[in-house]
Amino acid sequence: MNQLLSKPIRTADQVIRSAYAATSYKHECCKIMFKTRKLTAMFQKMLIMTLADPKFYDRPIYRVIESTHEILEDTLSLVLRCSAKGLKKYLYDLSILPATDFGKSLIQLEKSIRDVHWLLEVCFSSNHGIGKCTYWPPFANNETYRYFVWKQIAILYTGPLDDKSDAAAVLLSIARDSDYCWKLIIEEGGVEPLLKLLKEGEMKCLESAAKAIGYLGRDPESVEYLIRIGVCNVFAVILKEGPMKVQSAVAWAVSQLVANYPKCQDKFFEHNIVGSLIKHLSFEIVQERIQNEFVVNKATSVLAIVMARNRLNASKAMEELEDNQPRNVTLSPVDTETKNCMKAMAAKALCVLVRGNIKICRHITESRALACFVFLLDKGAKDVPYFSAMALMEITALAEQDSDLRRSTFRSSSPARKIVVDQLVRTIEAGEDSVISILCIKAIGNLAWTFRVGETRIIALLVRLLDKSVSVISREAAVALSKFSCTENYLHLDHSKAIIEAGGAEILVRLVNRGERVVQSQALLLLCYIALHVPTSEKLARTKVSSVLEWASTQSLVIQDQTFDSLLPKAKSMVLKTVIPLYSAR
Repeated sequence: MNQLLSKPIRTADQVIRSAYAATSYKHECCKIMFKTRKLTAMFQKMLIMTLADPKFYDRPIYRVIESTHEILEDTLSLVLRCSAKGLKKYLYDLSILPATDFGKSLIQLEKSIRDVHWLLEVCFSSNHGIGKCTYWPPFANNETYRYFVWKQIAILYTGPLDDKSDAAAVLLSIARDSDYCWKLIIEEGGVEPLLKLLKEGEMKCLESAAKAIGYLGRDPESVEYLIRIGVCNVFAVILKEGPMKVQSAVAWAVSQLVANYPKCQDKFFEHNIVGSLIKHLSFEIVQERIQNEFVVNKATSVLAIVMARNRLNASKAMEELEDNQPRNVTLSPVDTETKNCMKAMAAKALCVLVRGNIKICRHITESRALACFVFLLDKGAKDVPYFSAMALMEITALAEQDSDLRRSTFRSSSPARKIVVDQLVRTIEAGEDSVISILCIKAIGNLAWTFRVGETRIIALLVRLLDKSVSVISREAAVALSKFSCTENYLHLDHSKAIIEAGGAEILVRLVNRGERVVQSQALLLLCYIALHVPTSEKLARTKVSSVLEWASTQSLVIQDQTFDSLLPKAKSMVLKTVIPLYSAR
């Protein structure tokens, strides 16, 4: 700061001396000298304040001082022409200075005085009450957004607690609502004081600070920056020791950051944020309640072992949860709405953390989190069932891709799989929320490779869903059934027969012929699979599937989809060879 202020102080001194020595336009130079002295006094005061109190916000200081220095240099070149001697004076006298030049210079100096005065009012902690400062500096006319951002950040650096709370709320608002200002907050150094506020602030400003950070991580670059300056450390501490409302806001912020930059999943995992979120998810879910809802026949899975162990010592588990509460604050009762919000945000954060990440998925399936997701899908309040269904969908999606995870957690004889599937089926059958039902249907489809030949109830359920009036549900049911009957599924032949026996062929023919466009493609794909695998079925023959496949092969929807390039001709060929002769013979 010494170096920054030394240049304008030196230039201002030259302006004063040159204006004092002026031989022409003395009146105008006197006015310039007066305003420049005011600026010099402000510079000296600022220098003293920076030395006495290092707690100040420097971003606007650099910008305004550099601009002021440029104005002083222009002013110096003007007054030098008025104090020239000898040949220089003669040459300058030949070109008369317009009176407007002095007017412009005086206006610029006055603006600089007001700008620097604003810096002294706002950027230093010795000036209390800056949150109530309504002073409008001239630079704000051209940079209104920057002015607002600077002012709020300055308050976070130097203001009293009440003003910091308001400033955090304002930054939250503009970060959420403006596609420009969130970048400006990062560029102007707003993240560091927000993190400091999260670490050291009081309850009323913590929630706004956490949410503001969540809105600042809108792209991979900004999330990387947030991680680099320590957001993971701060979030980890709060999730372990903070008030529950703030923990809920932090969990939401984690979900935002990871959703916008999935590569940072491991960073949060390394800081045990996943473990903290699991503890919040299982908070007050006593294991006996889970056990009463779901019957486990064999303790052969990690899930069953964990549940059995926790049943033996539920009180110990609750004590462990209490140990994670803050030790340096007085605990107060938490209302039900806050608890539900905490569970919802924990589930939401775990959804994005587990998405596509096998390491985090294993950690979740080996903990009590999987049982909690199943329990909350059934018993959770408000948004909790939705995020629980979303989490189960993401976990089963990874199980579909990873054979080791599928064998360890979701093998056919696994109690964990039975618990998950039974609850997914109950939720689908209840049909209370179509969005949650769709997620559950997707999860069932992800587990298609784990179903044995005798488990036809699942296929019968999905076939019934094909005939639903909600087209998106019909489509997802067709997608799930395609995973049962696709060639890659080892039991595709048995599953295809089960689909036909459940009446799927007739429904599929109708959907391909007269269904909505969103359903037609998936219905045709499933119809091709069962026609290819079970061409001798009488039920299939009675649906006149050959004419349907022939008609479908001429539709633009099929011609443009490479999925059908080889599959549809094979299905048609198999039908012509087997189904038609069989039907004609009868």
